[in-house]
Parts: sequence; C-alpha cells; structure tokens
Amino acid sequence: MTLFDAFHPCDDDSEMASVQQYWLTVDPGGKRFGRVLRDTIDQLLDGEHTGRFDWNELYKTEKTHAGTLIEINLLREFELESGVDLDYLIQGIEVDCKFSQTPYGWMIPPEALDEICLVVWADDWQKKWSAGLLRANRAKLTTSGKVTKKGNRDGKFRLTKQDRNLVYWLWRDQPLEENLLLHLDKDTQAAILAAGAGSKRSPGQAKVNELFRRVQKRRVNRTVVRTLAQQKDYMKRVRYNGGAREKLRDEGILICGDYPNHQIVAETLGLPIPQEGESVSIRVVEAKPHHAHRPRVLLEGRYWVEASPDDAREQAPLLPETKKARASED
Repeated sequence: MTLFDAFHPCDDDSEMASVQQYWLTVDPGGKRFGRVLRDTIDQLLDGEHTGRFDWNELYKTEKTHAGTLIEINLLREFELESGVDLDYLIQGIEVDCKFSQTPYGWMIPPEALDEICLVVWADDWQKKWSAGLLRANRAKLTTSGKVTKKGNRDGKFRLTKQDRNLVYWLWRDQPLEENLLLHLDKDTQAAILAAGAGSKRSPGQAKVNELFRRVQKRRVNRTVVRTLAQQKDYMKRVRYNGGAREKLRDEGILICGDYPNHQIVAETLGLPIPQEGESVSIRVVEAKPHHAHRPRVLLEGRYWVEASPDDAREQAPLLPETKKARASED
C-alpha cells in the first residue's frame, strides 16, 4: 500500500473530467507542474539571502505562505484565469488550489464546499510530490477541529480518512527534483558548510570549492551554488577567472557546465550531462597505459581520464572555450 489509495476514474463528474483533461493536455507528464513546486520551495528557502536548504528551517508563517505561492506560481506558469470566488477558472469551471505539507492534510474553506479543488502535496525529504482533483463534498468532509483563542472554530474542513479515495490523482508520487544539499551525507554537508569559516574575504567561494571537491560526478544546479555563495552574481563562483574552475584546477578537477562543448566533455567521460544551470565536477589525470579501458577525452592535445584515488594529482586541462552568453548562467 502506498501513501495514497487506489486510482479511480472521475468519468461520473463531467466538470472534474473536463478539468482533468485540461491538466493532462497542457502537462501530460507533470514536468512543468513539478518544476513549479521545486522552484516554489526554493523561493521560500531563499538560499541566496538566508543560506537555508531545509524546509524545517522555515518559519511557521513561511510554511503557511507556501500554499499561496504555489497557487500564484501555477497561475503564472500555465497562464490560468483567476476565478470569481475561487483561485482559477479552468475550462469555464471554478477551481480552488490547496497545498499541504502532509498527504491528505488540505484545509478546505467554506467557499470551496461542493466545488472542485486542485489538491497538491510535496515533500523535500521524501523527494516526492502529488497533485489531484477533489470534489469537496460537504458530506464527506469533517471540521478541522482547530479552535481560535476566542473559542471559535476556524471554519475549515478536511477530507475524512474513509473517503480519501475521492481524490482523483493526476500525478501521484512523482519524483521531486532533489535538493542536493539536503540529501548529502552529514559529514560531507558539514565539511561544505564549514569551509571558509575563518575567511572574511570570500567564505562563499570556499564553500563552492568544497562542494565541487567533495561532490563529484553529480549534477549540481544553480540553486545549490546560490545558497552557498550567497551573492547576486553567484555563478561567478563557478567560472574561471577566480571561480572554482580555476581554484580547483591544480587539484586536477574539471567542472563542466551546461555549454554544449562542456556537455560533450562530460558525456565523453561518462558523466551525467549537465542541463541548463547545472555543473558536474570530476578529478582527471592524463591517460596512462593502466587506464586502457576508461573513457577518455581529448583536451589540450592530450587524452584525459577519471582519476583513481591512488593516481597522483595533476593539473587539469582547460575546458574548451565557449561563446555562450554569460547571462544564461545567471
């Protein structure tokens, strides 16, 4: 048994079916929807200004605001119309958007009773998200049980446990793009965060260097760099001319970015190919006879392979120059 009850169709509700058809037409695999959730969580964490990467570090008011931000960001991403009484107007049907940090924890307001709700759940620790449709049938709901200081109930409702199968899942238990810093082992995470602790000049650069030194052969997105660098031009901390590409070169570390010619180097070495805004690092040495079966790449007129732990350190070659506009890195 998964977190959610069994799938069931919504063919007996023509409005639900119409809204369902809309979502599965504009975003068949849910990739855009999942991207909005990832971006919204990162927006709340605001790593550039706070250095945070853990949902549990958010203030209670920030967590409460998550639902509003998701509602707004979905509206913008899919260019939805706003409803009169509810959040959206989809196919001429009013739809309310509800987010919860826990499965089935949505709070349904009185104005959404008997209406269609887009119900959303996401968890950064589980690296999962789900979204579905619910007809908020008053007979199938229960009051939240929360009481204000004045003794008044908050007027909201929740889905009863026995009626959770009323949710029609559009996308269920989908992978949420990984929050890399959150899921690193504790020793690695601590070493990265401690780097540059004694530096007044550029602690952010030290953290970014340590990231690419310790976390190799994995795609690192710009949000991670932004959180560690904590500066406006955060991608400067990755580039040559004073960034990690230059700083780690004497250690034999290459950092491939999302430039086409960098992607070719990564692919040739058997690395994950960095996508937009991503970088991948690897320590290399010049190919020798005992490296016969390793993938190799030609750089600066010589062949290079991934270094073994017992390979002596060599200065890494320069990556191919690129004419890609710098603004696309930011």
